[in-house]
Amino acid sequence: MRSSSSAQVFSNVPNHDYLKFFEKSKLEPKRVVDFLKFDQTDVAKATTLPKSSIRYDERIPQELEQRLTEIAVICELVAGYFKGDVQKTALWFQLPNPLLGNIAPREMIRYGRYKKLLKFVQSALAGISP
Repeated sequence: MRSSSSAQVFSNVPNHDYLKFFEKSKLEPKRVVDFLKFDQTDVAKATTLPKSSIRYDERIPQELEQRLTEIAVICELVAGYFKGDVQKTALWFQLPNPLLGNIAPREMIRYGRYKKLLKFVQSALAGISP
C-alpha cells in the first residue's frame, strides 16, 4: 500500500500513454499540438517563443520540446482520469471549466498558464481515492 505522500511525489508522471504522445519514450510534439487544436500562433503564445522558432522536427528548440512535454503530461494525467477515453479528455480541454474561472483548460495552456493547470489537475487527482 502506498502512502499518500509517496503517491504525491509521483503525481506529475502519467501511468500510461493513452494519447500516444510518446513514441519509444520520445515526445511526438506535433501530436500534442494537434490534440489541442493549436496552430503555430497558439504554440508561440503558449510557450513564449517566437513564431519563427516553432518547428516539430529533429531540430525542435529544446525549450519548445520541454514545454510541449509538460503540456503532454497534463493531457495524459487527465486522460488517466477518464480511463484513456480520448474523446472525453479532448472535450474536457475544450469546454470552459467553472473551477478555472469559466476558462477552458486549452485556453489556459494557450495563455501560458500550463503550470497553474498542472497544479489544478494534480490537486483534483490527489482528492480522488485510488
